[in-house]
Amino acid sequence: MKTVIINLIIILIMPFIMLGFIKKTKAFWAGRKGVSLLQPFYDFMRLLKKGIVVSNTTSFIANIAPVIVLSSVIFAGLFVPLAGGLSVINIEYGFIIFAYLLGLSKFFALLCAMDTGSSFEGMGASREACFTSLIEPAFFIITASACGACGIYSFNSFNTFISNINMVSLCVIILAVLAFFIMLVVECSRIPVDDPATHLELTMIHEVMILDNSGFDLAVLTWASGIKMVLISSLILLFIIPSSMPYYISLILYLLLYCLIGIVVGTVESGIARIRMSHILEFVFAMTALALVILALITIRIYGG
Repeated sequence: MKTVIINLIIILIMPFIMLGFIKKTKAFWAGRKGVSLLQPFYDFMRLLKKGIVVSNTTSFIANIAPVIVLSSVIFAGLFVPLAGGLSVINIEYGFIIFAYLLGLSKFFALLCAMDTGSSFEGMGASREACFTSLIEPAFFIITASACGACGIYSFNSFNTFISNINMVSLCVIILAVLAFFIMLVVECSRIPVDDPATHLELTMIHEVMILDNSGFDLAVLTWASGIKMVLISSLILLFIIPSSMPYYISLILYLLLYCLIGIVVGTVESGIARIRMSHILEFVFAMTALALVILALITIRIYGG
């Protein structure tokens, strides 16, 4: 019961902390004081108090999609080991349910964008579908490789590499962290793939999809995107934090490294420019390349050579 409560708090509250660290880091590199770490939470509460403006062209899809997006992401989070390497729902092949729950949330986000009848939002939806569809195969290659290496068919297989460290395991850890960081950037629409602060429709991907959302709907969609950042960051930390550590030490280390990921994301966004739209596919394919290298390394580990 204790684990369930802590995991739910992390899923529901930590997205605002992550976004706060990103904003604070970007402000630091820009030479500004920046907003409070809790400013994303204040913005979320402000949006909840605002009314909703709905286009005349929308159907019931636009009304139910934001709630389905949020509930799907939260449900997916129940399968991800968070603090202490423990998940709320720990079953074999839970990573498959996790992936397709995220796919369900993405599907309704795309439907919501296209339901508005806006040509700009339809353009953003097509870009989002194109780029994120390439992430799923790489995710399954990495996860299946980890499961095959240790015989544990769940996310807990990620912990085995840091517990039994050698040259191959170290290479797998480094490549997996890089691959999941690319997944975080693409799935959560961060620089260099997308710029959440831009207002130029022709260069937007995720942000153009939510142009017609306001009030409660916009708050829910923003919250869901933050939760997704928490979940993918947790997958990264599974490769770093050993499962043999005591629970509370693991919890503290998890929170510290989680905040560090936010600082890294903010530093990356401050240090590099957005990739040209025509080159984003090359960046996304980098995760697939890393996944294939991980598959090769684990094949060597299993069969020798």
